[in-house]
Amino acid sequence: MAYIVEMPKLSDTMEEGGIAHWLKKEGDTLKVGEPLVEIETDKATQEYEAPEDGYLIKILVQAGKTVGLRTPIAVIGDKDEVFDPKTLPALPKGTGAAQAPTPAASSPAPVAVPPAPATPPSPKVVESAPGDLATGSRIKSSPLARRMAQDLGIDLGRVGGSGPGGRIVARDLEGAASTDSSGTFTGGLASIGTGPVIQQASATEVPVNMMRKTIAKRLVAAKNEAPHFYLKVSADVGPLLAWRQRLNQGAGAGGAGGAETGGKAGLKVSVNDIIGLAVSRALLLHPMVNASWQGETILMHHQVHLALAVALPNGLVTPVIRNAHLLGVKALATEAQRLVALAREGKLANDAFAGGTFSLSNLGMFGIEEFTAIINPPQAAILAVGAAIPTPWVGADGQIKVSQRLNLTLSCDHRVVDGATGAQFLKTLVGYLEDPLLILA
Repeated sequence: MAYIVEMPKLSDTMEEGGIAHWLKKEGDTLKVGEPLVEIETDKATQEYEAPEDGYLIKILVQAGKTVGLRTPIAVIGDKDEVFDPKTLPALPKGTGAAQAPTPAASSPAPVAVPPAPATPPSPKVVESAPGDLATGSRIKSSPLARRMAQDLGIDLGRVGGSGPGGRIVARDLEGAASTDSSGTFTGGLASIGTGPVIQQASATEVPVNMMRKTIAKRLVAAKNEAPHFYLKVSADVGPLLAWRQRLNQGAGAGGAGGAETGGKAGLKVSVNDIIGLAVSRALLLHPMVNASWQGETILMHHQVHLALAVALPNGLVTPVIRNAHLLGVKALATEAQRLVALAREGKLANDAFAGGTFSLSNLGMFGIEEFTAIINPPQAAILAVGAAIPTPWVGADGQIKVSQRLNLTLSCDHRVVDGATGAQFLKTLVGYLEDPLLILA
């Protein structure tokens, strides 16, 4: 008897899923627990395993399509079993799923067909599942790398992988890419415009992926429902930068936290790591900032689970450092580096994004001096960190001197955090940043 594979719920907030890539083709043998399909959720792309032994007798939803939860996406059956579309259960309303072919006797409702474009779209340079068509082999690559390759028009067969076992990961495709006359991948920003022209148009329509849809939905809701207000302050981080330099003496190249990644030669503490440490310790003294709005109640958290904003090519994720308040600066840097690396390779499990109590977003490494961030509900606050800028400043002695000023903006949910509460938190935080040894007191 045929087994209907439905779109699974892979995260608490998932409402629909996209088929990123089928790992098996129709007619292939399946074993329970064997990777069957890569599904794009609101947080990451994950492999979904075959729930039954048998054969993949029908794929109902092709790669690139998005459907609602519990929508049939494939059929598993016996080797010689013939698929009968009449055996499919009714699809949930509003899923937008691709219906299986219906028998000729049925009378489906008419579907509006958009007119054909005046100019046919350019062919895809790579498929979503790159591999050797002659042998059926599959190139080892992360889901994120495959999506980047499809977006950039890169043939993964010409890319060297730097991941485990030669696996191609996102960093191998960062920047633009091109192909020279010999067919060799050259990559890098310098190659923009040097490859063959794939498409010429006044605009390019980019499909919205699941991650971007979720970002749009959650942040619009957050901005509309949470009454935001903003507190801005600057800190002299000259002593912090000097302390960081001492911490990193003898360390290899790299970094951790925020949008920075750690190097392979050794751990190197970033400015964002020290800020994360200071934030975590300051939140213990101001628990109302480390709180969540629950509608009828306010939940003050006794642990600090620090969510780091990490930029990806296709969106933004916020992996969480658990119990950040209990970690030393190097332990926090190690965990931040691990989470950022996994996020960029698309390997983070959904539980890595859950349970954050406060968020930290740093754009200083991009030269941004100051910005405001939108709160990540149900958290009550998020800290936006800019770049440290040499600035003329009047000191306590009345003398003008140049100091390294770091701009901080705290976005607060006024249902939880009052102005004075947020100001007291920032006062403690600035004290820690201007004299980092106080963090250890």
